[in-house]
Amino acid sequence: MYVFISVIILIAAILLILIVLVQNSKGGGLASGFSSSNQIMGVRKTTDFLEKATWSLAGTIIVLCIIITAFLPRQAQVNSSEIQQQVNEAPLIDPNAATTPDFGPAQPQTNSVPLLPEEEPAN
Repeated sequence: MYVFISVIILIAAILLILIVLVQNSKGGGLASGFSSSNQIMGVRKTTDFLEKATWSLAGTIIVLCIIITAFLPRQAQVNSSEIQQQVNEAPLIDPNAATTPDFGPAQPQTNSVPLLPEEEPAN
C-alpha cells in the first residue's frame, strides 16, 4: 500500500509541475494560445480550470502525504538509550557473594632495584 500511494503522489506531483508550467504568471499561458473565435472554452474558463486543477492537485498531494504516514514500514523498536541497553546487558552480580573490588595493582611495587645474578652484595 505504501508503494501504491507513493506512486500516486509522484504522478500527482508530475501533473502539478506540468500544469504550473502551462500557466503564465501574467494571465496568458494556455489561454492565450486559443484566442480564435471558435474555441470551446473561453479565456477565463481556461484560466479557472488551470487554477482549480493546481489547487486540487496540491490538496491531493497534501492529503496523500498525511495518509501515507499510516502505511510507513515499521522498524524494530530501539532501546531508548545506549546506557539503558548496557545496564540491561550487564552481567548479574550475586548479592550473597562477599567480594570486594580490587583497585590496586596485581603485584605490590617496591622502590628497590632488583639485583642481577652476577652482582652479589659484598659482605
